[in-house]
Amino acid sequence: GFWFFGYGSLMWDPPFSAAESHRAKIYGYHRSFCVSSETYRGTPDNPGGSLGLDKGGSCTGIAFRLSETGRSTAIREIEAREMDDNPIYVCRRVKLHLTDGRVDRYTLVVNRADRIFAGSLSFEETARRIATCHGDRGHNIDYLSKTVSHLDEMDFPEGYLHRANAIRGTG
Repeated sequence: GFWFFGYGSLMWDPPFSAAESHRAKIYGYHRSFCVSSETYRGTPDNPGGSLGLDKGGSCTGIAFRLSETGRSTAIREIEAREMDDNPIYVCRRVKLHLTDGRVDRYTLVVNRADRIFAGSLSFEETARRIATCHGDRGHNIDYLSKTVSHLDEMDFPEGYLHRANAIRGTG
């Protein structure tokens, strides 16, 4: 089967049906609010933050196995949601570490050369954006809160997002 790794809203709101899903971890990338969102989480004048996988570290998320018959539809749905606004994400082959072994499959990582890459913003500026921005898919703070809640439910350690959530009232 075809496996895809979700690390942000795809964990709790996938636009596709999966044949199965499991907790998974990847190495070489970490979850970060490194994408300036000018549509979903903010506006061009007041960009919000979206999650991306950036170089270094590790990330725990959800591995989805897509059926052969649903694979092309799922890929179209992922592309429409995650890459329609700006193609900052690129598909990369990664090793997914599942509890029962490793699977070699795919995820979306950020293109650091893209104009909306925001990995160099300070933690404080990122937190300010998250606390104050709003886009087509709602308030940026709700995106953070839902992601943190899902990580907590799945018992995924994530200090960076919990720190951002703790100071969300700033701005």
